Amino acid sequence: MIRVPATSANLGPGFDCLGLALELCNEVSIETGSTGVSWSGEGADELPTDGGDRVSRTMAAVAAAAGRELPSFSLRGRNAIPLECGLGSSAAAAAAGVLAADALLGLGLGPGEIVSSAAGIEGHPDNAAAAVLGGLTIAVGDAVVRAEPHPSLSPAVLVPREHRQSTQTARAALAEQVPFSDAIFNVQHVALAVVALTERPDLLRVALDDRLHQAARLALVPEAEALYGSIRRAGLGVCVSGAGPSLLVFEGGGVLPDVGDGWEVLRPGVRSAGAEVDVRP
Repeated sequence: MIRVPATSANLGPGFDCLGLALELCNEVSIETGSTGVSWSGEGADELPTDGGDRVSRTMAAVAAAAGRELPSFSLRGRNAIPLECGLGSSAAAAAAGVLAADALLGLGLGPGEIVSSAAGIEGHPDNAAAAVLGGLTIAVGDAVVRAEPHPSLSPAVLVPREHRQSTQTARAALAEQVPFSDAIFNVQHVALAVVALTERPDLLRVALDDRLHQAARLALVPEAEALYGSIRRAGLGVCVSGAGPSLLVFEGGGVLPDVGDGWEVLRPGVRSAGAEVDVRP
């Protein structure tokens, strides 16, 4: 059994840098000597069952890179992470595939190699690092630094019931150039965000502000834009989760306003442990 958590990337100003693991996990079971792919939970009726899913394709890619051949296997996936909602479902699948291939082939990959492989396949080291390592991660080039989130963090994820947003669509909405003053603003705020997430949660409302990507992504889903504004006015720390359209809210120090019928509110908690592999004979 492989268990991989959802992740919220960017965390406001930490664009393509910060990631936070959440206690909301997909599970993948691999059994050798048989064949077949099945899914339950989120996206069960959409995901391929012919081996074209991201977990299976990642397993094949890892095996090919190692010059090895996978044994015949069946895959059963149980998904708790909503698809295309900014919660790292693709990174979780890539991480699960790397971990599954590593376990089946006895490759002995270390955590850094697993993160690098998953990030190379999925394309986003911020999500991949948090999915594999847990806690708060800071991706800097090819390196990753893990930090322990403050124990009082109380994240709530607001998932829209009728909207999805691919990473490609969300990135296409971003400006190719930004003013120098906005770049400085984000450098200041990402430094503050790391302190807020690890030591001073009372600073989150200010620290999660951003001038690089959130406004453009919120504009793609007006309902999210309106809800984001009402949460900020309520005094809570809030940011777009990953590429959106979900919002990540930290409830300490305020009361979450009524989000309406169009949103599902999840309170998964922060996951410190990261991905887990349970190999049974």
